[in-house]
Amino acid sequence: MNIISLPDNLPLEKDSPIQVFEYRVDNNSLRGKINLTKNTISFLIEGTKEFISHNKSTTIKNDKFLVMKSGNCLMTETISAINKQYKSILLFFSDEVLLDFLEKNKLNTTPPKNAKSYYAFSYDSYIQHFVESLEKITQLEKQVQGKLLKSKFEEIMIYLTEKKGKTFLNGLLKNHDDRIMRLINVVENNKLNKLTLQELSFLCNMSLSTFKREFSKQFQMPPSKWFQEKRLEHAEFLLRTQKKRPIELYESAGYESLSNFIQAFKKKYGHTPKQFQLEQ
Repeated sequence: MNIISLPDNLPLEKDSPIQVFEYRVDNNSLRGKINLTKNTISFLIEGTKEFISHNKSTTIKNDKFLVMKSGNCLMTETISAINKQYKSILLFFSDEVLLDFLEKNKLNTTPPKNAKSYYAFSYDSYIQHFVESLEKITQLEKQVQGKLLKSKFEEIMIYLTEKKGKTFLNGLLKNHDDRIMRLINVVENNKLNKLTLQELSFLCNMSLSTFKREFSKQFQMPPSKWFQEKRLEHAEFLLRTQKKRPIELYESAGYESLSNFIQAFKKKYGHTPKQFQLEQ
């Protein structure tokens, strides 16, 4: 499994608690396995980003940016249609830096019970200028960058806290999620996504064999069968409520052919999809 650790795999000063990097590529990437070793703000400039974590997923265009908690995630990056590139400014910061900021500003440091793994915000004119200033900092010498980034980090955190509230800051603090609850969250939030078992186990921070074993304990059936059941149930819902045709559903239900989908549907519900719709 090819895992990219960020910012560790970037040409940056390894010991710096705050780092900035101008990231640009000219080709698409699909569900890259990313280990964020620091909390990260991704200021998207060009292209589209899909972010999948253990408890939620989102897709943003260049009118938004993400504040992401450290940990494992999957990322899809799509280049822009006009300039044919994907570009973002990445600001990395450690938990220690975040705690220092919270203590300095006398903010509550208790993580919320249902902390999210990311927070999405829209750009405004102030943020646009802030990103432009970060882009200029990336062009300076490393020593100068380090001196400026501490104040830039405090600047963006103060601004977001005043505009959006402090909840997202507390949500970034590490907490020791129960591994079984994490597995359940990953599975339930991705039951209709076409993620492989390897990708799901990665989001759970488990080996594939451990994931399969724990999955079977919690859901009382192997992963492949459970996901098939859930996708068939969703297909049944769409057939019944939205009058979708079987040919529109079989791929999203995880089947390579329409005939295989019809056979599996009939086995579960006692009718072919078309017969089911007629009876409804």
